[in-house]
Amino acid sequence: MADVSEHLVRFRRITETEYWEPWEGAGDVQAAAHDFRRARLGLLPLGHQQRAGAGLWAGRESMEGDGVQLTIDTQRDTYEQAIAAVQAAYGLNPAAVTSSWPPAPAHEPRPGPETLSSADLGHGWTERMLFDTVAALMPGARAVLRRLVEVGGTATYDDIQTHFAGHPETPIEPKRIGGTLTSVRAVRRRIGPDNRTQLLERNESARLYRIDPALVEGLKKAFDLAEIRPDLLRQEPAPVPNPAGSLRVHRDAAS
Repeated sequence: MADVSEHLVRFRRITETEYWEPWEGAGDVQAAAHDFRRARLGLLPLGHQQRAGAGLWAGRESMEGDGVQLTIDTQRDTYEQAIAAVQAAYGLNPAAVTSSWPPAPAHEPRPGPETLSSADLGHGWTERMLFDTVAALMPGARAVLRRLVEVGGTATYDDIQTHFAGHPETPIEPKRIGGTLTSVRAVRRRIGPDNRTQLLERNESARLYRIDPALVEGLKKAFDLAEIRPDLLRQEPAPVPNPAGSLRVHRDAAS
């Protein structure tokens, strides 16, 4: 009995020695050894049930029959739910049972451009049209347009140049701001309303950029959706090697 118990505690398995006549109470000894090992690992004891005629193999059945199988759905179950389930299974937190799990968040479809309004905001522009414009812009032009929306729709050339000169994510040299914004004109011709209204107006004499106030709120909704769905936005073109071995970059024809 002592040899079997020691083998269970040290090696976590039954000794290979065969006992043709199991002794009385062998199941209790094995269960106690199993609980002792759990206690050494910081786990609560599982306990065991007395069985009529319990012997060596009955004790083994007691140990193995107490296990559980966990299934965690990583698409629906929260991290807290998974932790609570594992804790409950190992006896670390018996109170954390499935019935007390926090409810999983509702999985609603991600919003898309179709959720935006098609009502005329002014000069033929709609929320959907503004989002399509924002999504089609080159990243640099998109960043400048967003900055203008953040400051209320009007900013000086100097303010914009200073802001992006040392920008941590989208640095733009002051002399390249004008060239960067040609993407706005190109996209407006393809996506904007059928009139000559510009989304981004420039006052060269006053050195001002201006967006019609009627469009600022619509642009805010467009950029909010862009935050949620960056997968819909145009990205920087990937460099492509030319036959000579140097790098060549595909650019918008108008930029």
